[in-house]
This record gives sequence, structure tokens and C-alpha cells, in this order.
Amino acid sequence: MASTTSPEVSLEVLPYLRVLKDGTIDRIAGTQVFPAGLDPQTGVLSKDIVLIPETGVSARLYIPNNITKTDHKLPLIVYFHGGAFFISSAADPLYHNSLNMLVAEAKAIAVSVNYRLAPEHPLPTAYEDSWAALNWVFGGGEDGDLWVKEHVDFGRVFLVGDSAGANIAHHLALRVKASDADPKVKIAGIGLVHPYFWGEEPIGGEVTDLVRKSMVDKWWQFVCPSEKGGDDPLINPFGDGAPSIEGLACGKVLVLVAGKDILRDRGRLYYDELVKSSWRGRKEYTETEGEDHVFHIFNPNCEKAKSLIKHLACFIDQD
Repeated sequence: MASTTSPEVSLEVLPYLRVLKDGTIDRIAGTQVFPAGLDPQTGVLSKDIVLIPETGVSARLYIPNNITKTDHKLPLIVYFHGGAFFISSAADPLYHNSLNMLVAEAKAIAVSVNYRLAPEHPLPTAYEDSWAALNWVFGGGEDGDLWVKEHVDFGRVFLVGDSAGANIAHHLALRVKASDADPKVKIAGIGLVHPYFWGEEPIGGEVTDLVRKSMVDKWWQFVCPSEKGGDDPLINPFGDGAPSIEGLACGKVLVLVAGKDILRDRGRLYYDELVKSSWRGRKEYTETEGEDHVFHIFNPNCEKAKSLIKHLACFIDQD
């Protein structure tokens, strides 16, 4: 009988991936893909497009299928998926379903960005890819897409993301203002769903939830092995060297958290610091009690998930 041996594992980042001793990345979750096309449940049409040929950065575009008039402009959602910067994609069936629901509810167009993942593409690659995608949106010209050029109201562009994607949205909204006194890229608002912010010193529920605190510490150290750890400015918006949230280049911010989420207190802190700051935009905060991290992605048909999507849609639709 031929013997079989399991590949040797050098590192486990549970429950999402393993790194084998030969350097192979073995992703356990977030690898499924679903094709773009017409969603019969929502009537939303989607397609995949390469945004940056040099890097292969792509996106999945969504549009309500009943849009016919080019003079009727819609808001644009630039969406960044979650996955701790190292799993999932814009084509993940769970995200594809969620974007269909959001686009239908908000009556908006969406560009769901497929940024490159760590560890094959270490941070800050995800941020640079997302920034390049945002500039593609505002680029127009011959390189643009007809859905975007003909149907988008560029005065109503929103950055929305969950978990790591919410972290990206935050940083891009800061980068817009820092990039130009009269920026070409203009953001109406950002929607942060269960944002992935962190810190070395535990706060709130992290103090007693040592198991999950250690788990998130390990996730971040895996994608960003910096000396600052959880206080790196990329993950801690209030750590040393982090840009001030007063520089957010948008008119309103929505922060959504889940009551059982280990990241809940970081989202609450972000909102509280925004309220205390001199930033003059509109601030909203909502907590979904009894639910855990990105529950609306995993259980999209529950009433609380539907309520979350409606809340996001109202945020996008309201002036």
C-alpha cells in the first residue's frame, strides 16, 4: 500500500488558511466564486472588468437592470469586501449576493473592488489597489466603463466596506483630502460596516475575551508584521502616527457594529472620537444587538440583515 503524507504546515491562521513549509498558501475559506450576470431575485445585472491591466486589479460592476435613460443618474457605491486582507474576493458568492441586495435596495450602481490579497501581496498592496480603483472610477475618458460614465452621479459617490473593507474605506477617505487641495476624487460619504480597527491595549469586551483578542492579534500580525503590531496606523486610527480623522474627505459617515462582535468596541470608539473631533460632517452609529461579525453576509435573509441593508441604502439615498 502506498503511503500518503500530509504536507507540513509552518503556520496556521485559523479558521481561514495554512501556510505550508514549501511556501504554499492553503486557503480553507473564502475561495468560492460565483459568476456575474443577471440576478433573478433582485433584477440586478453584474459584470466583471479589469481596471488596472498592469496589476490585474479587477472589479465586479452592478447596475439595476431596469435603467434605460442616460439622463437619470444614480449614486455610486465603491465597495471593498472583508476577509482580514487575506481571504475572499468580489466574486465570493456571499458578497455577490449581498451586493445584489444592496444595489437593488439603494437603486445605485456599484463597483466591488477585487484588490490583491496578503500574504502573496503584502500590505499596503490592498490599499494601493483600492486607491487605483477609485481613481479609475473618476478617470472617465476612453478607459472608463459605460455603466459608470453614462449612469453615475459623481456628486454621490460612496465608499462602503465591511470589516477589512471598512478599514480601506476609512483610509481612502483620508487619502483623498491629503492628495490634493481640490481633489479630482470627491466622496459624499463612507459606510463602515463592522470595521476592522484594532489596538495593542484591549478595550471593552476585549479585556475579558482573551481568546478572540489573541486570534485577531494573530490575523493582523500575519498580514502586517510591523513592530507596532496592533497599534500600526493602518489598523489603529488613533495610534501614534495615524492621520487625524478630522481629515476625512466626505460629508457623512455611517458606523455599523454588531453586539457580539469582538470588533464592536473599536467601531464604537471610532464613532465617539469622530463626535469629539472638529470634523463637521454628519455622523451616524447603529448597533445590531445579538449578532456577530458580518452576520448580514453569512445570513442575508434574516430580518436584522435586511434591516442593515435598508439602513445602508437610506444612508446612500439621503442628502
